[in-house]
Amino acid sequence: MTTLFTAAVLLGAFLLFLVEPMSGKGLLPLLGATPAVWNTCLVFFQTALLAGYAYAHAATAWLGPQRRLALHAGLLLLPLPFLPLTAPSAAPPAQASPTVWLLQTLAASVGLPFIVLAAGGPLLQSWFSKTAHPRAQAPWFLFAASNFGSLLALLAYPTLVEPLLPLGAQGVLWSLGYATYAALVLACALQTRRALPAAPPGPASAARGAVRSRPGPRLGDVALWIALSAVPSSLTLGVTTYLATDVASLPLLWVVPLSLYLLTFVAAFSRVSAAATDTAVRLLPMQALLVALLIVGRLAIPLALALLLHLLVFTVASLACHGRLARARPGVEHLTTYYLAIAFGGMLGGAWNALVAPALFPGVVEYPLAIVLACALLPGPRVGEGRLRWVRWGATPVLVGVLALAIVLGANRVEVDARLLAAALAVPVLLAYALASRPLRFATALGLMLLAGTLAGGRWGPAVHAERTFFGVYRIHEDPVLGRRALMHGTTLHGMQDLEPSRRREPLAYYHRSGPLGQALAVLPAASGSQIAVVGLGAGAVASYARPGQSVTFFEIDPAVERMARDTGWFSYLSDCGPRCTVIVGDARLSLARAPEGAYDVIVLDAFSSDAIPVHLVTREAFELYCSRLAPGGAILVHFGNRHLALAPVLARVAHAHRLSALAQHDAAPYERATGRMPSEWMVMVRDARDLGPLIVDSRWTPVGPSPEAPLWTDDFSSLARVLRLRSPARPR
Repeated sequence: MTTLFTAAVLLGAFLLFLVEPMSGKGLLPLLGATPAVWNTCLVFFQTALLAGYAYAHAATAWLGPQRRLALHAGLLLLPLPFLPLTAPSAAPPAQASPTVWLLQTLAASVGLPFIVLAAGGPLLQSWFSKTAHPRAQAPWFLFAASNFGSLLALLAYPTLVEPLLPLGAQGVLWSLGYATYAALVLACALQTRRALPAAPPGPASAARGAVRSRPGPRLGDVALWIALSAVPSSLTLGVTTYLATDVASLPLLWVVPLSLYLLTFVAAFSRVSAAATDTAVRLLPMQALLVALLIVGRLAIPLALALLLHLLVFTVASLACHGRLARARPGVEHLTTYYLAIAFGGMLGGAWNALVAPALFPGVVEYPLAIVLACALLPGPRVGEGRLRWVRWGATPVLVGVLALAIVLGANRVEVDARLLAAALAVPVLLAYALASRPLRFATALGLMLLAGTLAGGRWGPAVHAERTFFGVYRIHEDPVLGRRALMHGTTLHGMQDLEPSRRREPLAYYHRSGPLGQALAVLPAASGSQIAVVGLGAGAVASYARPGQSVTFFEIDPAVERMARDTGWFSYLSDCGPRCTVIVGDARLSLARAPEGAYDVIVLDAFSSDAIPVHLVTREAFELYCSRLAPGGAILVHFGNRHLALAPVLARVAHAHRLSALAQHDAAPYERATGRMPSEWMVMVRDARDLGPLIVDSRWTPVGPSPEAPLWTDDFSSLARVLRLRSPARPR
């Protein structure tokens, strides 16, 4: 019997968590490949999980064993009309809320199958606990099997499923798996019916009343369960946003945090729970302070080290919370209540990150806030009991915050090296660590230090405007010394303009006339054509290259970016260009697909979500579209400079796949404060090498050939493993 129940629970969890990256990948290109797509998907799945758990709890509480079995057997058949699972092909209208459209689409496509699968875990454990089996009163091994099955799915998707199967085949395979799962659950129902102990004399309602008359968990217990599950859930979305914003929004980077999240659940409910939880409790204060130092000091460190530190604090915090959650579990008769509280907490944490926080805060506050809350939820004074008593004084957290604020404000007045700023912050960090044995005081000190970090000035001067949309966080900075205004998306510069009227028409930063883009647009034969398409608007600097009689069409997914670029109080590139420059709002691939064939002489690809390039814009299928919309003799210019991804081999491979001649320039010259020129990397692709014009003999441009080791990215598969830059520190963008 245990083998049958374990197999059913494991397969159900496997299918449950396999459908998450499947759905996210299918929807990602329709919404600009922003990290918010995955976060919103997670909120939907957490809500659907809660619905499944609520049904399982209600069925267990109000129905007798026989009716429970019959009801769920019937519900297993309801998802069959929705199979096989398919991704929608139409994007939301430009005026529609991306979040609402995404939630509605998920509900219509995978909602019912997901809820039925979600209910299976607690129901199967409840069925097993009602049998006469020797292990019936300790069914927690099934919960561990459920988490293990979920983990297997998340690991299998980017390594096996995604590389080997297109999305359509994935949906068919998933449907076959669901049919197998339904057969296993029906077999479990038959086994349960045979193994139920003899019912006591009297009506079934009396027996159920006897179970309900036992004292249930107190309100404080339920509140603690919810809090201990909400914080790790919030952390999962927070660290996922960090990874996906500056690297790429891909299944591989979605599943790593979620896999670690599930792994902490497995550890917390296993035999090593006590040792693992105690270790996590001891490590969390130190790890939290290291990440706070990174955030407040804005340190540029190698990607591998940054990933390690952020994933480590996330794992340690989740394990500390889940370990305490496991220790607080109730008796088996309250099993479904316990799981319902866990699901509610998970949904609460996800909804906070994806729905509430973006509406409340102009910046990403929820991630550091979740770290602070995890520290506050640590058990009482158990860490570092031998520390000096004076540091436990209640005013110490305030002292930490004041010191951090003074250091940050001082750094704003003078341009300070990041390493010097980190060294100065070591004083409040050490004071805060001395409070580690007092969770609430330590969390307060950590929170005040992070709050001080929000006042830190940026490289481009103080922020004069900030807003947050589904597609990211935008800040406009103004440098009063140089007289320039800059648009930041996340951590990356997306355009800069001189405020002096006589120089405001000059493109700066990556678009400088002496840089690769300026060189190409000055001499390419296609650049004298009448129609130019630009994927990605930013501040609108490319509009400065519009010649008389030439039209420039920008494709921008976020209406907020167009609004900022058109506001002459911020930037004037578009207004100076006048009616020659237009903006089409929506995903570039979908918008370009509606354009006539051969419509554009030049297509400029300059789309970034913070520093992450939307992968669906650089796949084989994407370039097939670009080539079809390119006029004879036309050229494609790709801005591929990136801190964390070596994209040149990927672009070379896709150029070779379409028989395009390509030149690239890696302009590594340092940032010139006087002229506003920044280093950038561009590639030019044409059908015929003769269309490169004078660039073909320009020594600054080098021919590009395919590398056999480079991956060919497609809509079905995009591999990051061979293009990640893990060792070198991030260069400014």
